[in-house]
Amino acid sequence: MPFSSLKKRIGLKLNLNDPRWGSDNKDGNKQAQEGKKPDGPPDLDQLWRDFNQRLNSLFGNRNRGGGTGGGGNGGGADMRGAGITAGAVGAVAGLIWLASGAFIVQEGQTGVVFTFGQVSHTTGPGFNWRWPYPFQSDEIVNLSQVRTVEVGYRGNIRNKQARESLMLTDDENIIDIQFAVQYKLKDAVEWLTINSAPEETVRQVAETAIRETVGRSKMDFVLYEGREKVAYDTQRLMQSILDSYKVGATITNVTMQGVQPPEQVQAAFDDAVKAGQDKERLKNEGQAYANDVIPKARGYASRLTQEAEAYRSSVVENAEGNASRFKSVLTEYQKAPGVTRDRLYLETMQQIFSSTSKVLVDSRSGSNLLYLPMDKLIAQAAAVDAAKANPTAAPPQVNMLPPSETIPQVEISGRARDGRARDTSRDREGR
Repeated sequence: MPFSSLKKRIGLKLNLNDPRWGSDNKDGNKQAQEGKKPDGPPDLDQLWRDFNQRLNSLFGNRNRGGGTGGGGNGGGADMRGAGITAGAVGAVAGLIWLASGAFIVQEGQTGVVFTFGQVSHTTGPGFNWRWPYPFQSDEIVNLSQVRTVEVGYRGNIRNKQARESLMLTDDENIIDIQFAVQYKLKDAVEWLTINSAPEETVRQVAETAIRETVGRSKMDFVLYEGREKVAYDTQRLMQSILDSYKVGATITNVTMQGVQPPEQVQAAFDDAVKAGQDKERLKNEGQAYANDVIPKARGYASRLTQEAEAYRSSVVENAEGNASRFKSVLTEYQKAPGVTRDRLYLETMQQIFSSTSKVLVDSRSGSNLLYLPMDKLIAQAAAVDAAKANPTAAPPQVNMLPPSETIPQVEISGRARDGRARDTSRDREGR
């Protein structure tokens, strides 16, 4: 039913801004009949009729009665105009509804389409379309983005989360660890459908993995030389847990931001570290001293051992040589005893006189044996040569013997000398 017919049946003029709404507006009708513009806003039914007339003229169905015809013709025109308007509005709404199903997926992303809440299919990069709500919906997941989860802190390493960072080592010490986990998505369907909070799942898995890894390690190992090993083991354990849960994420890196003892025992721990460093320093110094002394002692012992071995070999060889020489001399002595005795006597005298500084000279002319102090004469000659070489030095003090002691003379008759030589030869033969 058109709005004008409804108004005529009810007999009301719907002017909401009129303070006398619901009563007869005789003044307003009078002004309208006189051609004057009434005060206040325009009438709603007049606006509705103007809108229907313009819409009918747009679609080629003008009102032939001028828009103010009789009640029957005006009511039919209003009905047709309302139908056409409703159809146009419905068509536009339908087009808008269908257009709402279009979506664009960028490069490196994947679109997941849900039909009545269940995964229907996935789409690649580009322009895509699905059935609009409530039949289908879509979620776009970025697979190329590197995501980060922080464990033990939030935003800044100073903003610590003690509940996450404090953990126990294998030697029953408490340690404070802050680290970051970087990961990418490898399966958009698993990431969206397995659980409702996948990022929180990754954080909990990271905390579980680091606690298990630290719980199997010593405190000093985690603090110093084992940081990279702990990070690597944590990454492997996280990946295995995420794969078993089918989260659809790949761990790319685990970075240790801070590894230290708790703040409450930091000073005591620093003292313990310094004591340990002093211990290692003293140990290294002792080891260096041992490395310096022990090789020298071993070398000295080896030298003494070799010298003793050489002395033993020398003594043994000399003894064997003397025995062999004695055997050869004995053989020659048995062949010619006299000649061998004289030879042994001469060799013995030569050996004796070679180690002394005195010389005995036999003078056949006077039958005297001269005793010459050759050692003092040699020393005097050496002092004179030194004085000539260095004339500025003081002359050496040389004690000269008195003339009576210079050349002592011993008179030995030739007959007695010959008799003594024969007695000596006779004694040797008797031996």
